[in-house]
Amino acid sequence: MNLQDAMYNWLSIKVVAEERETDQAAQDTSRFFEEILIEDHGLTDIKIEVTTDYYVVNYQMNNQQNSKKFPIELIDALLLSIQNEPKYNQ
Repeated sequence: MNLQDAMYNWLSIKVVAEERETDQAAQDTSRFFEEILIEDHGLTDIKIEVTTDYYVVNYQMNNQQNSKKFPIELIDALLLSIQNEPKYNQ
């Protein structure tokens, strides 16, 4: 999985996991994608910044500071989908 896809998946499920702290599947999936970022791509010091329109993921890779931006509505789509599905909210 390339870095862009891994980071998108991790950030999407991390937002869900933070909103749904008792959702074990969300917690496990968030950790799974974080492991991919760390082990497969060598990321360290991963931090999320929220601006008006974007989630900005700041991280270190190969001893260089980097960042990637993701539109909030794109990342929050998974959370909204889960919240709107009755079988996940019982």
